[in-house]
Amino acid sequence: MGAYKYMEELYKKKQSDLLRFLLRIRCWQFRQLTAVHRASRSTRPDKAKRLGYKKKQGMVIFRTRVKRGGRKRPVAKGICYGKPKSAGVKSLKFQRSIQLTTGQL
Repeated sequence: MGAYKYMEELYKKKQSDLLRFLLRIRCWQFRQLTAVHRASRSTRPDKAKRLGYKKKQGMVIFRTRVKRGGRKRPVAKGICYGKPKSAGVKSLKFQRSIQLTTGQL
């Protein structure tokens, strides 16, 4: 079993002690970085290779931090004026996908 295959099998078992520790440390490291930063190498080389990434001049990887979850309407004290149809505050869906939002940063 080669290195890429080994990494692929490792990522299939997300509850293993090794991967849980690795993901926890990585999560902490990413939080310490700026919202948009250039990564020196991919986090998962096996998956990057499968998606067509080649480590050569001109190809770069940027990591961006994106707010997750629903969109809350920015209104004062949660009061929306007008008809009840447009009075929602919490259950709004953001119209752009996460990938599109990342591309615009």
